[in-house]
Amino acid sequence: MGIIQSLLWVLFFCTQTVRFYFLRWLIAKALSFALGGGSSMTYQQKEKIKQMRGEGFSYSKIAATLGISENTVKSFCRRNNLGGVGMGIANQADDAFCRQCGSLLTHTPRAKKKRFCSDKCRMAWWNAHPEAINRKAIYSFTCANCGTAFESYGNKNRKYCSRACYGMSKAVRYE
Repeated sequence: MGIIQSLLWVLFFCTQTVRFYFLRWLIAKALSFALGGGSSMTYQQKEKIKQMRGEGFSYSKIAATLGISENTVKSFCRRNNLGGVGMGIANQADDAFCRQCGSLLTHTPRAKKKRFCSDKCRMAWWNAHPEAINRKAIYSFTCANCGTAFESYGNKNRKYCSRACYGMSKAVRYE
């Protein structure tokens, strides 16, 4: 490490207070260039990244091809909405259309894929397809008051089949 780099490191660590924020930022930039990491991507590299992401190439493959850091490629892709696995037509298979009405869906990057275009379509589809509901938490019980067999969804500690049976079990009986 050269004398200039050593001096920059000393200045950087001496300016750790909030008042010297701009000076610290300036010194950090100078250090970055002094250590050889401050060069930016060329226009041709940026265009090549866009092209390769459209074709479905991974971050590591693009970085190796262009001779730049994988993190640089990731950052560029995130800033330019090129995330995901190949942002081309390959992503728009079955998830591209609403299950109910068939209209085209627009997906938000880095978010859960939409299956319906609106709440109205979502509720209509689920009402028409009750067999598609994956109910894992169905419990079978016998009512403690009347002895009737019943099922409960989501509550494994239920004792009564209805509010009426609960009320009758708590009522004071005078004989």
